Amino acid sequence: MAKGKDVRVTVILECTSCVRKSVNRISTGISRYTTQKNRHNTPNRLELKKFCPYCYKHTIHGEIKK
Repeated sequence: MAKGKDVRVTVILECTSCVRKSVNRISTGISRYTTQKNRHNTPNRLELKKFCPYCYKHTIHGEIKK
């Protein structure tokens, strides 16, 4: 029998520096990654350092709502 809520959930990570700059005129969008996290181990919002192709550098990507 399956339980009510899944422990592993899919989350979307979005570049925080692109969002703050509200995307400079040269770039065409905001960098987003999808990943999974375990609710029991990380109940708070996930933040990872990933490469942003629009900023051309490694930046912090934070979890957003779907």
